[in-house]
Amino acid sequence: MTTLTLPAGRREKTGFRQALAYEWIKFRSVRSTVWTTAATAVLPVLGAAFVAATGSLQPDDTVLGGSLTLSVVAQMLAAVVGALVVSGEYSSGTIRTTFAAVPHRSTVFAAKAALVAGVMYVLALLSCSTAYLVGNAMLPEGRYAQGDPLPALFGIAASFAVAAVLGLAVGTLVRHSAGAVTTVIGLLLLPSLFGPLFGNAERWIAGLSPTAALEKLTQTSDAAADAVGSLGPWPSLLLVAACTAAVSLAALLLLRRRDA
Repeated sequence: MTTLTLPAGRREKTGFRQALAYEWIKFRSVRSTVWTTAATAVLPVLGAAFVAATGSLQPDDTVLGGSLTLSVVAQMLAAVVGALVVSGEYSSGTIRTTFAAVPHRSTVFAAKAALVAGVMYVLALLSCSTAYLVGNAMLPEGRYAQGDPLPALFGIAASFAVAAVLGLAVGTLVRHSAGAVTTVIGLLLLPSLFGPLFGNAERWIAGLSPTAALEKLTQTSDAAADAVGSLGPWPSLLLVAACTAAVSLAALLLLRRRDA
């Protein structure tokens, strides 16, 4: 009898694909993640319609910024989804089954990260683009500056993906749903709140949150330097992505060392 042995690289590739397929099945089977994901998609569009209908924009706001008023809340929900994807398994005990099916924990973490990042990127790009189109159609022509939707909308979608991966990393570290959700929301909000207390370092501290990068990318009038830091939108997004990568690495190292 002949035994077919795949190269190590091929085995790892197949394992990741299988893990990603498992994660997708779990993702769409859990009500909490499905409903939170749906809310993430709907909120920006509803916010755009509400702001346009009520005319509740600042005089110096842009159509893009006004239309994406609720994108900050939606981004927080994206982070919550990331946290629930892993903390929900710890709470229910199904994480043991996951590790039994895919013993390589780094593969499990990579599959979860790829899933939440991909889903949130595509979802945010579609949702926020629709919100901008809705706001642009409903708001009086010429009253507000348009803003620059491209390439900003791609950066906005990326900030949602980063927030979701940050939520996943926090969920992996904390392992309890309520604690993970509270922690990740705090990480999104606290840099902007405490940044002004750090003097010259304010531009870095306040810009550490995905929320800060998002507000800059939407070109909202609320994105003042004393609230979200003085870094530009793209440098701020890169800084946030680097910090998220560092937190994710810490989460992965801890995941591989401790018991399920």
